[in-house]
Amino acid sequence: MQQDMAQDRIQALAHAGEAGVVIVGAGLAGYTLAKELRKLAPDQAITLVSADAGALYSKPMLSNALAQGHAAQALVQASAAQQSERLGIRVMAACPVRAIHASAHRLETEAGDLPYGQLVLALGARPRRPTWARDDAVLSVNHLDDYARFRERLQPGSRVCIVGAGLVGCEFANDLAAAGHAVTVVNSAALPLANILPEALGHRVMTSLSGLGVDWHCDQAVIGVEPDASGWRVVLRGGAAVHADLVLSAVGLEAETGLARSAGLATGRGITVDRHLATADPHIHALGDCAEVENLWLPYVLPLMQQARSLAATLAGQPTALTLPALPVVVKTPACPLVVCPPPAGAQGAWQAHQDSPEGAEYVFTNPDGAALGFALAGSACAKRRQWAGRVPPLLGG
Repeated sequence: MQQDMAQDRIQALAHAGEAGVVIVGAGLAGYTLAKELRKLAPDQAITLVSADAGALYSKPMLSNALAQGHAAQALVQASAAQQSERLGIRVMAACPVRAIHASAHRLETEAGDLPYGQLVLALGARPRRPTWARDDAVLSVNHLDDYARFRERLQPGSRVCIVGAGLVGCEFANDLAAAGHAVTVVNSAALPLANILPEALGHRVMTSLSGLGVDWHCDQAVIGVEPDASGWRVVLRGGAAVHADLVLSAVGLEAETGLARSAGLATGRGITVDRHLATADPHIHALGDCAEVENLWLPYVLPLMQQARSLAATLAGQPTALTLPALPVVVKTPACPLVVCPPPAGAQGAWQAHQDSPEGAEYVFTNPDGAALGFALAGSACAKRRQWAGRVPPLLGG
């Protein structure tokens, strides 16, 4: 029924000749772009195509909703129909895109063909799936439906094994432990958040989460997951094992690039775009977690919001190159509050402690000339976030 309605609206759109701007993806990137573009172009025809139900929700809330007792539906801020009415756009829900026919300016969808004047890919990213992650045992949470499935299987006091101690792994460990679950974290690095934190703060995170009851197996690798009498046996390198009711993989994300790649567009870590968020095809743009801008892949909320504002201006006829100031990341681990602005990848230098006390810690990454390139704050020192953000270089200058 939903696909029949989508087919009718696609045909009406095609017959009216109003190709307009078509956005593929109903996540925060897609809806934010639609909102910003509507502000600048009140009469612009905008169509948003979603493979799922098209509900608006905050994906970052998925990793700290359990301790607050939120069911999946409680995270929904608006339905597709409500967003359509609020923004004055067409929302094609349950309408997966099969292919992009760039020369014809046309999308091939499961509900039929959809013409476009300008196409924007806001496809997001998917969880990386390790070879040991058997489908019947290992869950990932990167979407509202994933969260609903995970929450359905989670029972009071469940034993949860989280594999990966990056941002998502640490946030879920904090949330699950605070909700009364027995949490074990398996991490390939020696410390949590090892790629963005100085060692001292990695130890601080580990100690703080241990205080909630989190058990750690660091510098370890998972080699398999097997059923046992009471759930699952997560086998580690060296023969040790973790027994769990649920296994949650949090080993990283991969940009959704398949659709763009099949259309002949360049991809790297994400869909390759310039400072105007345009691909090599001037009629196709990309933003958010699926996009790579000048070798930067930034799957975080603040860069996404900046991209949406910049691209909206460009699509409204005011070409605007993307600029990105330093954008610190707030890590949602209440047991150990953190704000991190990592130095550029491959930067030469070292972390220096400006303050390290039980109340708060302040570390700055400086290059050999003493210039600050990044910072990491914990506890009470998180209040200095804006102060330090103004002292490190922008991600993309003007």
